[in-house]
Amino acid sequence: MMKITTKNIRLLSAAAVTILALAACSSEKKAEGAAAGPTETQEDIIKTSSAGLPQGRIAEGEALAKSQTGPTKQACIECHGMDGAAPTDPTYPVLAGQYADYMAHSLVAYREGQRKNAVMGGQAGHLNDQDIADLSAYFASRPAKLSNLSKGYE
Repeated sequence: MMKITTKNIRLLSAAAVTILALAACSSEKKAEGAAAGPTETQEDIIKTSSAGLPQGRIAEGEALAKSQTGPTKQACIECHGMDGAAPTDPTYPVLAGQYADYMAHSLVAYREGQRKNAVMGGQAGHLNDQDIADLSAYFASRPAKLSNLSKGYE
């Protein structure tokens, strides 16, 4: 039988912490009482955005950006301009060249009501994940009209 000493308690505590840390970092994720499903491969991860959306299709995104659908019956380009590069109001964002993942995150937030805007909430409310991925891919593919500090001032 092991004698209980301060040294043994420290060793057992360290071992317990290590075991808990390894269990928490384990890549095996099983729901309680359920069998584990298929694991995500690197190829699956590449085919989706960081927002967990399907791969965006540029041509479908362009068609959707120009279509007057949803409850507002307004196309994206009516406010953000052709190719998302010339907003009709200076308070509207330029979409051309924006990062696809940022666009997708924003549209999902509008759709879910996490980001509030009366117009965009209505616009994004009817979009499904594929629509959001397609719009994001389209606007990201447009020539950038954005600038950042690494480009300097013009």
